[in-house]
Amino acid sequence: MFVDRVRIWARGGKGGDGCCAFRREKFIPRGGPNGGNGGKGGDVILEVDPHLNNLLHLRLSPHHFAIKGKNGEGSQRTGRTGKDEVIKVPPGTVVLQVPTTLENFERSGDESLATQVADMVEPGQRLVLCKGGRGGRGNQCFKSSTNQAPRRTEPGFPPEQGQYIFILKSMADVGLVGFPNAGKSSLLAAMSSARPKIAPYPFTTLQPIIGVVEVDLSRRFTLADIPGLIEGAHKGVGLGFDFLRHIERCLVLAHVVDMGSTEGRDPVADYRAVRKELKSYDPVLAARPYVLVANKMDVPGASEQLKAFRKKVRQKIIPVSASSHEGIDDLQAAMDDALKHHSNPDT
Repeated sequence: MFVDRVRIWARGGKGGDGCCAFRREKFIPRGGPNGGNGGKGGDVILEVDPHLNNLLHLRLSPHHFAIKGKNGEGSQRTGRTGKDEVIKVPPGTVVLQVPTTLENFERSGDESLATQVADMVEPGQRLVLCKGGRGGRGNQCFKSSTNQAPRRTEPGFPPEQGQYIFILKSMADVGLVGFPNAGKSSLLAAMSSARPKIAPYPFTTLQPIIGVVEVDLSRRFTLADIPGLIEGAHKGVGLGFDFLRHIERCLVLAHVVDMGSTEGRDPVADYRAVRKELKSYDPVLAARPYVLVANKMDVPGASEQLKAFRKKVRQKIIPVSASSHEGIDDLQAAMDDALKHHSNPDT
């Protein structure tokens, strides 16, 4: 089960209470106040774990509360700090905070008002999501020249708390986009060691799958198989938003077109429809460099379709066949060149 969006409730630990105590030793009848301060409550901390690839573990445990600080003790002993609650998230997790109040903390807030808190992308990156409360002061802190034996103490301070939405956006160098059953999963399997599910029906892929493409001993890049798009995806039709957000971080897009028309669709219409969906969803995303891939060239009639496609689409086209591995090396080289140009635009 792949989960790329969860909602959690987080709360730091309450600070420990201050202690009211007095020094009592033999031959020291008036030792004075010596109540220690309370310990600080634990923090709720986010940490990027590169070994995770989805948010399933958080779907099963949506509540994350840190431990409260210990109360202060006599002999000026400060209470122990509460243990932090560390939440592991995969790279590419966007953190949104839902506005709530203390009164409706356990109720659902308005997600439309959520604001972005952080974008967790680097392995090992940490973020304090909710700080623990400060410990209260013991009676030793209230001693003065006019009050030599205070009995006043301070309770621990409340922690930060809130509701948060975690949204995972896959991180890959190149993203495969196109209509369902265009052969994206077959291309990923042919170019990398990834083994996505491949079947002769649309929407076989329902979650992004990332593979590593080895160019040579010194170069490699990651390739993501994104579930197929349909018309109206930019409006959320089907699972449009859920699919499109996974290509937002891709540096280069590989637009895969079924040149064999195995689903009875027109390759030119498919190409223009997907370009329109990308532009409608995010013009910046549509402006990114892309490689145009004519897939399924082993299907009878694909060569004639390619000739007609070239007349209407004035772009460099790379014909390939994922099943026979024809043109795979050329496609791999084209993707690598596009990534190099993205990293060094002047070259």
